[in-house]
Amino acid sequence: MRRRQLVAGAGQLVLLLAAPQIAWGAGIVAVRVWPAADYTRLTIESDGALVARHFITETPERLVIDLEGLELSPLLRDIVGKIRPDDPYIAGVRVGQFQARVVRLVLDLKQTVAPQQFTLAPVAAYQHRLVFDLYPRAETDPLLALIREKESAEREAAKAVEDALGELIARVDRPGLPQPTPSRPPAPVPPLQTPAPEKEAPPTDAERRRVDRLIIVALDPGHGGEDPGAIGPTGLREKDVVLAVGLALREKLNAAPGMRVMMTRDADFFVPLHERVRKARRVQADLFVSIHADAFMRPEARGASVFALSTKGASSAAARWMAQRENAADRVGGVNVATVRDAQVRQALLDMSTTAQIKDSVKLGREVLSRLDRVGRLHKKDVEQAGFAVLKAPDIPSILVETAFISNPEEEGQLRDPDYRARLVDALATGIRRYFAKNPPLARQRSL
Repeated sequence: MRRRQLVAGAGQLVLLLAAPQIAWGAGIVAVRVWPAADYTRLTIESDGALVARHFITETPERLVIDLEGLELSPLLRDIVGKIRPDDPYIAGVRVGQFQARVVRLVLDLKQTVAPQQFTLAPVAAYQHRLVFDLYPRAETDPLLALIREKESAEREAAKAVEDALGELIARVDRPGLPQPTPSRPPAPVPPLQTPAPEKEAPPTDAERRRVDRLIIVALDPGHGGEDPGAIGPTGLREKDVVLAVGLALREKLNAAPGMRVMMTRDADFFVPLHERVRKARRVQADLFVSIHADAFMRPEARGASVFALSTKGASSAAARWMAQRENAADRVGGVNVATVRDAQVRQALLDMSTTAQIKDSVKLGREVLSRLDRVGRLHKKDVEQAGFAVLKAPDIPSILVETAFISNPEEEGQLRDPDYRARLVDALATGIRRYFAKNPPLARQRSL
């Protein structure tokens, strides 16, 4: 009862505060909220390390966060306006001075969450960060979601054909309109099949049976959320470019019969490197393509590159530098070290990538590289190799594509151009399809 009273009183505290005040301890630099279907992240950045604790209340469900050693500041109060209506997890937030040196945040939740709290040391452009990741209690089945998505798209396509045919028949049969005189009797119109309505229900025994071969491509737009990736001379961010390319490529590949795309991220949020690999393996992906647009120390560096994994060292100094830069994404994007450590223990086999996987990755890379050569300049004409962490799925051919150097003023301009990006997407899609044409996936069935 006492806890509920404290939570309810937090909203009233805001009204009692006078003019904006400054923090007694650490100074708040920024507050950011990153909503996504996978999880919502709340980041509080400060010029000194923060001390915080949190707890969950039920009926109604709320996440309560106490920030110690602070007095309410305008930046903390601004969090109220940062909650988006489409946030899957947070309905709203209230903030108030709970005690003399404690600021309390109360997050009203839309569903039950499993929050993770951790801190990040200063790195890149960031100072100290206190992070709260709100994950759903129950993780969805991503493979089942892909299959249902495919079936839904097929039903919608069939319905569109049915509507168009029905409109044509109605136009022909409409009274008062001249009817064409056929030279021979028209062929009978086959009866229309009405698709069964889609039902959102838990997977049935039938759905848990084996499903006919479905080619699944995992697309991985790099960076995201707290990690902007490389930034071009005029401010174009890598994370935005590669997401736009990934979404367009998903649409093109999904239009191919028997093919479906799983994206590691489809919005502006950060996905740790090990989680990108885990997502691809959970849907039993046939390919993994990580999309980037990196920067280099010299602005004149230009051209597209394709990388595969190497377990024996990098194929060039530039490839080694690229791998080191990409592998540092977790430090900038921000990961819970304890979670990563547990994942590494559970998935130790990720460091045991097979020779066959690397061989197939190089084949895929050559097909993609040959198509990129028709769009623009190549940085290297051969597939390079290095120890990219995101390419370490032992059973999935995996490549990392550097579409261009965003640090090059000319190539940054190309990446801004929708027409150029469309040609880039066509090249990637063609390269992927050519790989499957020459290397058909194993004639196995995908088990749910």
